[in-house]
Amino acid sequence: MPEPTFTSRRGLLFGAAAVSAGALVTGCTSNEPSGGDETAANNQPAADDKPGKQVTIGFAGPQADHGWLNAINDNAKQRAEKYSDVTMEITEGSNDTAQQIGQIETLINKKVDVLVILPADGKALTQVGLKAMRAGIPVVNLDRIFNSPQAYRCWVGGDNYGMGLNAGHYIGEKLKDKPDAKVIELSGPDNLELTRQRTQGFDDALKNYPDIRKVARQAAEFTVESGQSRMSQLLQAQSQFDALWNHDDDQGVGALRAIEQAGRDDFLMVGGAGALSAFEAIKADNGVLKATVLYPPTMAASAIDLARALGQGKGIGGLAEFEIPSSVTCYSAVVDKDNVDQYMPTGFR
Repeated sequence: MPEPTFTSRRGLLFGAAAVSAGALVTGCTSNEPSGGDETAANNQPAADDKPGKQVTIGFAGPQADHGWLNAINDNAKQRAEKYSDVTMEITEGSNDTAQQIGQIETLINKKVDVLVILPADGKALTQVGLKAMRAGIPVVNLDRIFNSPQAYRCWVGGDNYGMGLNAGHYIGEKLKDKPDAKVIELSGPDNLELTRQRTQGFDDALKNYPDIRKVARQAAEFTVESGQSRMSQLLQAQSQFDALWNHDDDQGVGALRAIEQAGRDDFLMVGGAGALSAFEAIKADNGVLKATVLYPPTMAASAIDLARALGQGKGIGGLAEFEIPSSVTCYSAVVDKDNVDQYMPTGFR
């Protein structure tokens, strides 16, 4: 989730031709309920799990210093374990771009069949993506996008604009009958493109509700501490409002602390990303948090599905194309008390 580079909002762009024979991408969109402590990737049925050609997938991501990033790693590893024909080569992970480039170059030198890369900085790692592609190693670019489409064969990731759009529509529908309703926003860091996209989507959605006004916005840093301090500032500045949209469930933990300390319960809150703690609070339904908008870490499981299909020369079952898509955008579903049980297995810690 925290991202120092541009994350594009992309549609489903398909490759050539007709009838496919391969992997069904389930990680982005699967809704099947299940139980236990494993991630959704380990609970959902694996795509096309009939053994095929052996594929070695190199996986390189940033340091898992955030709940969402840790869930990305877990989803990728557990998805790969579903396949007897997949071997994973996993790097240690680093937020230092030079170190991550070195890790990816090691995977290239090992001649892995496919690379799955979630870059710490998409712009800075574009050249190593190009290097892999030129070496004949297809790249699945996960979430944070490279600067050039020549640096990857397929991109799979979340929809930041869609997060804001769906959060805005949810709040709009809840407040549409309330005269002069006021909303506030606790965003992510303003230097990130993803933050600007989420805010833009939120603002665009609110345009459909002329009686609702956004009266304040504060940027946090995707951390518990920043969420608590910035939320405290918002509460001090705004004595009355009807709804809050918080971009990130990790910083939302801090925001909820500030709200509890202030003794406020006179508004509804919508979160972002899909943390297990948020799901549990929504299910309990005894506080201000009523919904969260997904940025699903199950996209990493889908990336493994796509990488395996690329390594085996397959397409995606259920689609007419011979080739896998060039781009897959995961949907930012709204999770509230009506459907939280369905999504509980996808929640990350």
